[in-house]
Amino acid sequence: MNPHRTAWLFLMPALLVLGIFFLLPVIAALGLSLTDYDLYALANIHNLRFVGLHNYWALLHRPLFWTALGNTFYFVAVGVPLSIGTSLASALLLNSPLARFKPFFRTALFAPVVTTVVAVAVIWRYLFNTKYGLVNYGLSEIGLDPIDWLGNPHWAMPTIIAFAVWKNFGYNMIIILAGLQAIPPELYEAARIDGASAPRQFWHITLPMLRPTMLMVTILTVAGYFQLFAEPYVMTEGGPLQSTMSVLYLMYEDGFKWWNLGVASAVAFTLFAIIFAVTMLLLWFARRGERAEGGRG
Repeated sequence: MNPHRTAWLFLMPALLVLGIFFLLPVIAALGLSLTDYDLYALANIHNLRFVGLHNYWALLHRPLFWTALGNTFYFVAVGVPLSIGTSLASALLLNSPLARFKPFFRTALFAPVVTTVVAVAVIWRYLFNTKYGLVNYGLSEIGLDPIDWLGNPHWAMPTIIAFAVWKNFGYNMIIILAGLQAIPPELYEAARIDGASAPRQFWHITLPMLRPTMLMVTILTVAGYFQLFAEPYVMTEGGPLQSTMSVLYLMYEDGFKWWNLGVASAVAFTLFAIIFAVTMLLLWFARRGERAEGGRG
C-alpha cells in the first residue's frame, strides 16, 4: 500500500473529529456573525436576516467594546510580563543546584494550574473581602486601612491580575524548566573558567539559549490572557463600573444574556483577529531579533 495513503488513513479519524467539532462550528459562527441572529431568530428562523459587516461596524462604534478592549489590553500588558517573570524566577530556583526537595516544590508550584478556576476564584473573593478578608486583616495588623479590592475600580483589575498570575505561572514554569535543563552544562563550565559572573552567565548563556522557549511561552500566555473571562465572571461580574469587563465577557453577555448571537460571534472573530495580529507581531519581533543577532555575529 502507498505509504502516503496509509498515513492519510491513520489521520482521517482525527481530521474528521476536528472537521466536525471544530472547523464546521467555526465556519458556522463566522456565518452567524454576518447575520442579526437573536432571540427572535432563535424562535423562528425566518426572522433571520443577512446584515453583512454591520455587526462589526456597529461594534467599532460601541463604547462598551472599547472599554472592554482597553481592560483586556491592560490585563495582558501587565499580567503577561508578571506571569512570565514569575515563571522564569521559579524555574531558575528549581533548576538551581542549591534547591532542595525539588519534586515537592515543583508539584506545589504547579498545583494552582490544575485546580478549578471557579473554585479558587471564590476562595480569592473571600481572601480579598473588604470586611472579613484575610488580606485586609493583615493590613489592619500593620496599621493600614482596609481596601475594597474587588469593589474599587482602581483595585479590581490589579487583584484579578494577581489572581491570574498566581493561577497560571506554574504552566510556563514547567516549560521554562525543561528549556533550562536542555542547556548544555559545558557552556556554564567554560564561562566559569573564563571568569564570567553569574549575572553574565544568565545574560549571555541562559537567555539566548532560552529564546525559542520564551517565544513560545510568550505567545501562549498572550493568547491565553486575551481570553480573560472566568476571573471577572466569578469575582466581579465585569464591575465595578465595567473596570473588569473583558472582550470575552462582553461576548458572553451579548450571546447568553441578551441572546444577540450574531453580535457575539462578531465579538469572537474580532478578538481572534486581535490575537492573530499580536501573535504575528511577536513573531516578527522575534525574527528581527534573530537577524540582528546573526548580523552582530
